[in-house]
Amino acid sequence: MHMHHHHRNANEIAPGLRAFGQGIYGLDSRYTRHEFDAIHLMVEKGRVAVIDTGTQYSVPYVLDALKALGLGPEAVDFIVLTHVHLDHAGGAGALLQQCPRAKVTVHPRGARHMIDPSKLWEAVCQVYSPEVAQRDYGGLTPIDPSRIIETPEGSEISLAGRRIVFWDAPGHAKHHVFIVDTQSQSVFTGDTFGISYRDLDAAQGPYIFASCTPSQFDPQAMKASITRVMQSTPKAVYLTHYAELRTVQEAGQFLLGQVDRYVEIAHRHADKGAQRGRAIEADLQTLLFAEARAQGVTLSDAELRRLLDVDLRLNADGLVCYLDGLNA
Repeated sequence: MHMHHHHRNANEIAPGLRAFGQGIYGLDSRYTRHEFDAIHLMVEKGRVAVIDTGTQYSVPYVLDALKALGLGPEAVDFIVLTHVHLDHAGGAGALLQQCPRAKVTVHPRGARHMIDPSKLWEAVCQVYSPEVAQRDYGGLTPIDPSRIIETPEGSEISLAGRRIVFWDAPGHAKHHVFIVDTQSQSVFTGDTFGISYRDLDAAQGPYIFASCTPSQFDPQAMKASITRVMQSTPKAVYLTHYAELRTVQEAGQFLLGQVDRYVEIAHRHADKGAQRGRAIEADLQTLLFAEARAQGVTLSDAELRRLLDVDLRLNADGLVCYLDGLNA
């Protein structure tokens, strides 16, 4: 697949691979589009942690990235998952097969889905259709329980002596964790600290928005998780969508207000029955476009819709799930 390279990626050391310093790298998983879905690598004394994996189709890119760093698959000690949604964990089983020494870390609630992914795969096929699921994700490879490390709140692993701590991070999903790298003083936030595409970086800085995809969006939990990141004053956060963000306090402050705006939109349309999803999506689009414009984004409405299409649809679905949960 042809990748178009942006000249501003001065830290690009191989196609789709960017160096952020402190042994941290961002790799484009090539899922959906350019710079949509990041796989992060942490390298310490020649040992590697792969943080989130993209899909099965991303495995060759991870192996290429290791090669570009002068390393092989046997250098991987950990495959670290923020949560088991397929753009994050879809490739874990297949990648593990290539990495003889690696173990997979996952929240206790997500572990069973990695050991026996049949229910997870079934759910994906129901949402997208089996054909689309196969096309976009390529399937799921089961993982032997002996190669799984469960990471509840306060768990730690050591990458060649580099201390990595896990925090529970509900709000986006109940089985989500934050990965705290004590050395770089940064947090790998998966989807709980929002989404920020580099295409939307603008005059006033990066634009960020909350991800409330189905089916476990919990506004209070999300705000608590965001606040916890802010209070730990990290030098950077690393988002799966997409990569490094250094304006942590500003982004967090913005997200806290925005979660309330999402909930307000959901409640505004709560009584519209089958029309809820469409009405919520229209209001979400209006909100995100206005916020992006206020941030200095100058892309056309058509281009903004293209970049935000998947998120607008999924976030609207997630807010419908949220409303249903309140009435359950």
